Formats: sequence, C-alpha cells, structure tokens
Amino acid sequence: MTSLRVVIVDDHPMFRLGLAAAVEQMDGIELVGEAERAADVDALVAATEPDVVLLDIRLPDGSGLEVNRALAARYPDVRVIVLTMSEDHETVLTALRDGARGYLVKGAGPDQVEQAVRAVAADDVVLNHAAATRPFPELTQRELDVLELIAEGLDNQAIARRLVLNPKTVRNHVSNVLAKVHATDRSHAIVLARRAGLGGESSLS
Repeated sequence: MTSLRVVIVDDHPMFRLGLAAAVEQMDGIELVGEAERAADVDALVAATEPDVVLLDIRLPDGSGLEVNRALAARYPDVRVIVLTMSEDHETVLTALRDGARGYLVKGAGPDQVEQAVRAVAADDVVLNHAAATRPFPELTQRELDVLELIAEGLDNQAIARRLVLNPKTVRNHVSNVLAKVHATDRSHAIVLARRAGLGGESSLS
C-alpha cells in the first residue's frame, strides 16, 4: 500500500520535533516535509505533494487560517488539519468553512493524531470537543459547502459553478447530504440547514 504523505507546519521547534517523531512511528504514514513559516508552505506542498498537512493556526509571518485558505484554493486534494493551543470555537469554524478537514488541540496524543490523519485522508472530518457544535458534523466539509449553497437557494448547476465542480459530482454530494441529514427532499434540507444557521436564515423555526 502507498503510504499517506504528511507535512508539518509549526514554528515551535520542540513541538514540531515531537510531532515529527510521532508521525515517523506511524505505520503507513510518511513524514515528507516540515516548515516553520507561512511563506514556505506553498513551495513545500508543491515539492512534496502531501496527502495531509498538519498546520499550526498561528505562525510568525502570517495566519494559519490564511495558509489554509490558500491551500484549499491551490491544492484541493490536500487535507488540512489545523493545530491550536486553545479550543477557539470561532477559529475552528472559520478553518472548517475555509476548507480544513480537521482540528486538533496541540495536547492531542499520538493516537489521536494518527486517527485524525487517517480519517481526513479518507475524506472524513475530525473535530475536537470545541468543534462538536459545528452544524451537521456527520457531513464532510465539501458536503457542508453544498448544503450551505442549497440553503441559499442555489440549484445544482449554480452550485457546480460556485464550487468549480462537475454537475454530476454535485448531484452525488446532494444525494449524500440528503441521506446524512435525513431530509426527505431538497426543500426539507433547506429547512433543516436554515434552522442550523446555514444560508443566512438562522431565525427560521
């Protein structure tokens, strides 16, 4: 089997060293690169082609949130897990909405890190405690993006254009979303989504 390729981006040498050592002990997971600064991430990802990036949310030359957005735009197949010292709910939700697939507090143990890496590589979403209130945690980030646009009233063609996806892919995502949120149809999904605060209609009851 091909190993999962992992990059670590963190400016704290001792933490990065410990995390790197932990990753290197994981079966079927390969550490392919490390970076300390936001400015180095793009070139590192381009050179190493990782499956997963473990990304510190606070970097000395920029925000990890900005790096996360840039990675989502340029490397949509790369899964990002953001790392932070504190369980900042708003930061977590921002990171997830901008494309991150997971979130871990830096106190997470090696087993949690390994489970998170394997989960996001399988296109699941990994949440720490503070993110448990994220709307519809059973959805992948892409499915949540689709549901958000459904809640805004967009049809499949418009969603495909907005997310730069094939219409057939959007249809598949919509089917998965309806099944996972137990919606009987698209209109029902809109109601459920707006009740959860998606689509700008959080007051709908």
